Amino acid sequence: MRAKITYLVTAAVLVFYFVLVGSRGVMLIQSGTLLTVTFGVAVLILPVIGLWFLWKNTQFVRRANQLAAELDAEGGLPVDELRRTEGGRIDRDSADEVFAKRRAETEATPDDWRCWFRLAVAYHDARDTPRARKAMQRAIALHDGRPVQA
Repeated sequence: MRAKITYLVTAAVLVFYFVLVGSRGVMLIQSGTLLTVTFGVAVLILPVIGLWFLWKNTQFVRRANQLAAELDAEGGLPVDELRRTEGGRIDRDSADEVFAKRRAETEATPDDWRCWFRLAVAYHDARDTPRARKAMQRAIALHDGRPVQA
């Protein structure tokens, strides 16, 4: 729940910032000179890119949560079998062991979105966020029946 609240607060702050920057871009365009119109258009591009990025990330998180809920209903969520340090952090060797199991499972059934979902969790536990995201994107695509990019 704490992560959701943090995400919503961050998204709200970003939207406020985009509106603020966008209004400055409009003000520059309204000035009417070639230089200010050019800067105004350039300034307006930034909030558009930011809003697109925020939308894509929100959609990704929403879809990943839907897959997690579906997998939970099936009883297929990965069990937390990771060892932890005294401080509560995941033990790196433990994460690597679980990752090896998940990778083997995924290699055995590469068209199963459930395996890719569990592999994404293992990547995340191993602190490999870019690969975790790609594995989750693949799980989402397989679940939706969309073509999967290699």
